[in-house]
Amino acid sequence: MFRLCNKAVFMRGQWTNFSLRLSFPSCYSTSPVRLGILKRVNEKYERVLEQRFPRFYLLYHTLMRGFKLLFEDVKEVRRIRRNIRSKSIHYRQLPYREMERLILFRRDMIKAIPLAVISLPPFAICLVFILMWLFPQQLLFRHFWTAQQQRKFQMISHRKRSEHQAQILNNVACIAPRVSNWSQRGLLQNLCTKVQSGAHPDVSELLGVREVFSGPLLGMQSLKPSHLRSLGSQIPIIVWLPSFLVRRRLAKEALDLICLDSALDSLGLNQLTDEELQRACDLRGLYSGHLSSSQCRAWLHQWLQFSAQVKESETSLVLHSLAVFTVNYPSMRK
Repeated sequence: MFRLCNKAVFMRGQWTNFSLRLSFPSCYSTSPVRLGILKRVNEKYERVLEQRFPRFYLLYHTLMRGFKLLFEDVKEVRRIRRNIRSKSIHYRQLPYREMERLILFRRDMIKAIPLAVISLPPFAICLVFILMWLFPQQLLFRHFWTAQQQRKFQMISHRKRSEHQAQILNNVACIAPRVSNWSQRGLLQNLCTKVQSGAHPDVSELLGVREVFSGPLLGMQSLKPSHLRSLGSQIPIIVWLPSFLVRRRLAKEALDLICLDSALDSLGLNQLTDEELQRACDLRGLYSGHLSSSQCRAWLHQWLQFSAQVKESETSLVLHSLAVFTVNYPSMRK
């Protein structure tokens, strides 16, 4: 009898759930007519905003577009990570575009952490919008910038990198006389003199001093904290962390770049669009705002020639080359 009662209750529960599933879609389904009405209302709302509050409309439109791009990124990154798990591979073995998407998404999310923390308290959304309006470069990332802001912030980042590039070159020039190998010392001093005079170095000149950047003076474990922070300005990382964390992060970013270069070399520069060419230059520390597509492609070709011959243990050479190989391109100081 007890079993029969349980079975009856279970069947009754199943019927109830089944009836709920039938009734809910009929109550909450959105018909094409309703979708059309909502679309027209939204378009009218946007026209009113654009006519009466143009500045607010620009912010609203940028935010909506940014959330759409971010949502697409999240879906694509989830697909890439499922692919990594299913094939049991490392993300550094991915094709170029997938690896680039993963690296850029990770950088964007790290930058978005402060805004996410601020938005945790109740009723903080108003404060978040105010901060987004006042500090877009510090708290937002590329998806939430207008075209004008992207150009402006790109120029600001370029100027900051340029200031630290001079410091990096001065640090290397000061260390050069202490190199014990006289041949390597002469090559390094000639390289510093050439770059500081405004000339663009050759790939062979960079590779000719590779031993110095693996040795006790300019190797990753030998660099001073101030030198590490100058190198960190060439790659967008948090430089005010403890030195051992900055050192580890720089080494990881350099390894990512070596693997990304290898994937790009396999893909071929001719397969990149103009936008992808500019983004590839920016990832490697070169300001592409004043360069043509052919100049971007020429510089990337030189960089890939250099990167193809760099070992994974030579991360210090890669990080210094971000400054040495970009500061004077194409042929003059920017």
